[in-house]
Amino acid sequence: MNVGKVPESVLKRSIIKQIKTKRPEIITGAAVGEDCAAIRLEDGEVYVTSTDPITGTSHEIGALAVHVTANDIASAGAEVIGVMLSVLLPDGTEEEELKSIMKQVEETCHELNIQTIGGHTEVTRVVNQPVITVTGIGKVLRDKLVTTGGARPGDDVVVTKWIGLEGTSIIAREMKDVLLGRFNPSFVDKAADFIKYLSVVPDSAVAVKHNVTAMHDVTEGGIFGALWEVAEASHTGLRIDLRSIPVRQETIEICEVFGINPYQLISSGSMLITSPNGHEIADALKEAGINAAVIGKVTEGNDRILINGEETRYLEPPRADELYRIYEA
Repeated sequence: MNVGKVPESVLKRSIIKQIKTKRPEIITGAAVGEDCAAIRLEDGEVYVTSTDPITGTSHEIGALAVHVTANDIASAGAEVIGVMLSVLLPDGTEEEELKSIMKQVEETCHELNIQTIGGHTEVTRVVNQPVITVTGIGKVLRDKLVTTGGARPGDDVVVTKWIGLEGTSIIAREMKDVLLGRFNPSFVDKAADFIKYLSVVPDSAVAVKHNVTAMHDVTEGGIFGALWEVAEASHTGLRIDLRSIPVRQETIEICEVFGINPYQLISSGSMLITSPNGHEIADALKEAGINAAVIGKVTEGNDRILINGEETRYLEPPRADELYRIYEA
């Protein structure tokens, strides 16, 4: 495809035709010539919005883009109803690649009952790989809205699934040839397949049935970054048992190959929850088939402490995600 907006025939054939999931709240959605979407809400409902770019990988970029934004909105206790996409493609991109991206988007939207309601697609020389920015729109009853900054001293800290899932999947796909020199193919394929765990929408659906004070999906900066952000937003301290944080062996071994820290690796698929009833929430999540663990407590003051056996140290502010270091290894 040539530089510029994609032709109308491509727009109809490889984008709009792929959008099959519909929501009753959407009055005006994706169509040729429509620059805006229109959505209705019921009394007492509020909008929740979030936007995210996907820049760290080109593998499964359509699925990742939807999951990351849906996770942000689910962390507010809200239901995602629609997404808008900005898709920037390198000069010379084949139409089939665009169609594949939209197929990934639609499959993920169908899984989560989300409608693609509009956006923009362009071929440009300013990018050298596809870049997708997704803006998600969700709804929630005003009195059910959950924030990152709601944690209170005495709350338990819960983590769902395992940390590092997204980063492990990306590395297993982007660096497959390197890893096959160290591990057998089934190990690498299993790690790459961690993408199937990336949604925290089911995690949120279970957690909000209990007394949740804060929720935050674990993304760039990993679990250490997410812990810091919850404490900072809530003006609290933390006391975290490092050994209680759930992490897959595949993540540990792949991180060792590249000399990176799994606790600072992008971790979509894992949600951080605070609640006075943390063990109750963890049990409910496990009953729903979602791994979960209580990893510590919210405390008074500003000290954010990590305990590793006999060793104690302080949590530091978030820094660049470890994923970007794999290209330097």
